[in-house]
Amino acid sequence: MKVLVFNGVGAEGKNGISTAGRISNFISKEFEKKGYQVQIFDVASSGIPLLDTELVSIPDAVINMAEAFQAADLHIWLAPMYHGSMPGAMKNCLDWLEITSKNPIPYLTNKLVGLICWADGAQAMMGINSMDNVAKSLRAWVLPYSIPIVKNDLFVEQSCSFSTIYQHKFEKMVTLMHDAKQFIHLERMPIVN
Repeated sequence: MKVLVFNGVGAEGKNGISTAGRISNFISKEFEKKGYQVQIFDVASSGIPLLDTELVSIPDAVINMAEAFQAADLHIWLAPMYHGSMPGAMKNCLDWLEITSKNPIPYLTNKLVGLICWADGAQAMMGINSMDNVAKSLRAWVLPYSIPIVKNDLFVEQSCSFSTIYQHKFEKMVTLMHDAKQFIHLERMPIVN
């Protein structure tokens, strides 16, 4: 099975090491231990232009992104909360999935999505809620276990290591996604509009 880790951050962190990059790498390794093929999709390096529904020719970067999103059975979306929502660059990528609307199985129909968001305070759930709304609008199933992160509690002081509580939460999300994979076969069922 294939897993897509969607890193919704539009820019790199200090020295090229970001919170999103660290989480993406940790989650990827956990899925690889279970035998999954993992692809990390970074908004920052994707080359996805602003949505333009009037384009005659769809950019290759958008076509490749849409194919990767539809090919993955499981998705992990992660991003910081920006002004009560997910980053605009992340939402822009998801809006481009409109190009799949005429496919036999459009959007992210029956994909399972796990959500992770962090904020400086305790407001990360607002980012989770915005991602949840978009995932459901794209016909995905959202794992009922999400990870809102208080960024100050994410790392062990003076270290790049995750605190024990968040490490366990990431591991739990991967296990829950793995256990729920039996439901992924729903995509083979006919779609009733």
